[in-house]
Amino acid sequence: MRIATSLLLIFLSNFCFAQKQFEVFFDFNKDFPNQHSILEFNAWKTSVKISDVFKIEGYCDSVDTKNYNKKLAERRIESMIKLLKSSAIAISKEVKKIAVGKDFELSKIQDQNRKVIIYYYEVPSEKPKSDLFESILNAQVGETIKLPNIYFYNNSARTVPSSESVLYDLLCVMEENLKLKIEIQGHICCQLISDSNDISTARAKAIYNFLIRNKVDRTRMTFKGYGTTRPIFKIPEKSETEANENRRVEILVIEK
Repeated sequence: MRIATSLLLIFLSNFCFAQKQFEVFFDFNKDFPNQHSILEFNAWKTSVKISDVFKIEGYCDSVDTKNYNKKLAERRIESMIKLLKSSAIAISKEVKKIAVGKDFELSKIQDQNRKVIIYYYEVPSEKPKSDLFESILNAQVGETIKLPNIYFYNNSARTVPSSESVLYDLLCVMEENLKLKIEIQGHICCQLISDSNDISTARAKAIYNFLIRNKVDRTRMTFKGYGTTRPIFKIPEKSETEANENRRVEILVIEK
């Protein structure tokens, strides 16, 4: 599961802003970075496209008192803020400044404890947009777009692992097009009478909940199940391929 999650995060970073971190180190009892870290800082700021810095943490070694080290950690944070600003690196207005001092799991190598960690968003290199992105981007209001390769376990609203990359693709579409409003439509296959367990609604809601968990504004989305009322292929289907085509989720463009 951890491997799968890591792969999804890599996929997401190819299309959306990626969270990164950079460490700067200090000599004993100093609040300005050491010479080696300054050289690495200069190389770092020219090698990445930084959107903004959203968190800065300051640390100290085990020498001296808890209160003194926390104050020193605070000075290290402020020193780095000045350095970031002088380098024209954007810092969020809500930047979190956390002075840890020495209350953390200390390394046995003291040099590694005297540090500041800068957390930032990196603007990714331009990547080709996915077919789904282009389809939704070019769609007219009222047009319906099928989510490609979204498959569910039988009689379930749980997507199979191979479908998860498409969910992140949809997430990026929503994040990069903030005026976009959609209806998520669920459909099922194989049942001649009705969607007795309302699986189609559950599947549409599963996609909706995924976007909610990833901070998409709920006012931009609705969901609805259509059961077997809108099959692509006549029911009963003649093959598993036809069943998969009927067992689908679509996006109706409400507003752009």
